[in-house]
Amino acid sequence: MTENKRQFRAIKGTRDILPPDSALWNWFEQTAHNVFESYNFREIRLPIFEETELFARSVGAETDIISKEMYTFSIGHDADAKEEGASAQTYSLRPEATASVVRAYIENGMQTLPGNVKLYYVGPMFRRERPQKGRYRQFYQIGAEVLGQSDAPAIDAEVIQMLMTFFKHAGVTRTTLYVNSIGDKNCRPQYVELLREELRKVAGQLGPDSQRRIETNPLRVLDSKLPEEQPIIEKLPRISDHLCQACQEHFAKLKEELNLRGTACQENWRLVRGLDYYTRTTFEVIAEGLGSQNAVCGGGRYDGLVELLGGPPTKGIGFAIGTDRAILSIQESGKLPQLPGLAVFVAWMGQAAYPTAVNITRKLREAGLAVELPAEEMKFKKSLGLADKLRARYALIIGEDEVKAGSFTLKRLADSDQKKLSEFDLLEYLESERRDTRA
Repeated sequence: MTENKRQFRAIKGTRDILPPDSALWNWFEQTAHNVFESYNFREIRLPIFEETELFARSVGAETDIISKEMYTFSIGHDADAKEEGASAQTYSLRPEATASVVRAYIENGMQTLPGNVKLYYVGPMFRRERPQKGRYRQFYQIGAEVLGQSDAPAIDAEVIQMLMTFFKHAGVTRTTLYVNSIGDKNCRPQYVELLREELRKVAGQLGPDSQRRIETNPLRVLDSKLPEEQPIIEKLPRISDHLCQACQEHFAKLKEELNLRGTACQENWRLVRGLDYYTRTTFEVIAEGLGSQNAVCGGGRYDGLVELLGGPPTKGIGFAIGTDRAILSIQESGKLPQLPGLAVFVAWMGQAAYPTAVNITRKLREAGLAVELPAEEMKFKKSLGLADKLRARYALIIGEDEVKAGSFTLKRLADSDQKKLSEFDLLEYLESERRDTRA
């Protein structure tokens, strides 16, 4: 019998995030934790799959996400079907997280909590899109949502300020923030109908997707990236000319609040959200170096979503960052952060030195340092060569002479600077160096 030696590979549209890139990802996500929590946001951890109906109702059955891109499956056991009920027989891997946040908000009665409920999440999403630079079928998002009873422009501005503060701390600096207002239920329906009428006049000049959207979701035509459609779209009516008085005042106040916070932005009348529950504020951040797929974050106000999913009247605003693209932007910029790597390689020689090496390794790790201790004795030159290949900052040399003298030889590999230190001085020196590196 011939042994099956087929090599398994990651599924198309997915990939492995390997060291040292994984360290950059961890740092990026930890930066989000630090910044968001300084704004009093708290993390929520959500299921990776939900009832398909949750996404169909929230995202919209007519959208490409629902009709083409979701990974949907049926439960596989009749007993589960009876337990869950007929409406819960299909599930989908989450294509986005806002619907799950709102479901959790309703299910857990979070509207009874004091003040605005400010939540953020970190994790993978799934869409069956065509893989391309910065876009995968399993992709990652960092997002934040504010749910409560107020739609004050100051809330929108603070959410956007937090977002841009995070990008600054994370090194995503070559960015542009775009903002817009898409009106509310009092003025947007009239604009949508006007837009539909104008699009019908030029339907023959549009591609198949835009032609379909004229009837199903005309606002989405404004999102078109087809070069041949741009001159047509540029002549269409602009929603900024059709806002009601209340929406005009809300948008003006938003820009005033952003200016107060020192958050620069540009208006973009084509920045829309095509779903009925979206209202007023929309925003997007693009980054340089990513080609046509240059959006790293999108967000907006969605005051009708909680009610749509069966909850009480609630105001909401949030955003989602495309982690894959944001990290790609950092890498493309060439300005990578100084990330902690291997601090010390313990080069021990002779069995008499081994117990000392094990003991000092434990103490260094307890002090928060990354330490590599070879399991077997190595020749001195080979040991230093491995330390260099592992990019250790220091080699800690322990031989019989060091054991007898009760001291250690610490060699800085970058410049070969070498010094003899007692155990106390060694720990003090390396802890101080670690603090300075993180400062």
